[in-house]
Amino acid sequence: MDKKSLSHTAWKCQYHIVFIPKYRKKRLYGQVRADVREIIRTLCGYKGVEIIDGAVCPDHVHLCVSIPPKMSISTFMGDLKWKSTLMIYDRYPNLQSKWNKAFWARGYYVATIGNVTEEAIKKYIREQREELRKEDSEGAAF
Repeated sequence: MDKKSLSHTAWKCQYHIVFIPKYRKKRLYGQVRADVREIIRTLCGYKGVEIIDGAVCPDHVHLCVSIPPKMSISTFMGDLKWKSTLMIYDRYPNLQSKWNKAFWARGYYVATIGNVTEEAIKKYIREQREELRKEDSEGAAF
């Protein structure tokens, strides 16, 4: 992927992100998985974040994204998890607990793609997706 530019900045800020549902419950299957994928695509589009690759697995989400330098990764992840939770609970109120309103666990894993090539991350995500396809014939690619 080539560098992108803002008015006075040329940039290539790519990240590998992994985040999980609260208590790592296997909630991301069937139609919920498809809707989570659509919700993440929509929210990334709103923020100007490009999804390079990704996979929604039953108990975690992998994203390889390009985020503009004007946005911090923590701000992006906070918005993504908060807004996606609202959208998921809007579509699936039965997933919401009356005691605990969080869908996603608090933290996330993030690594910059610099010391690892973009191809290595894509290969890793493809392998995760293939492993998932063995379990589930739907496929969860972005």
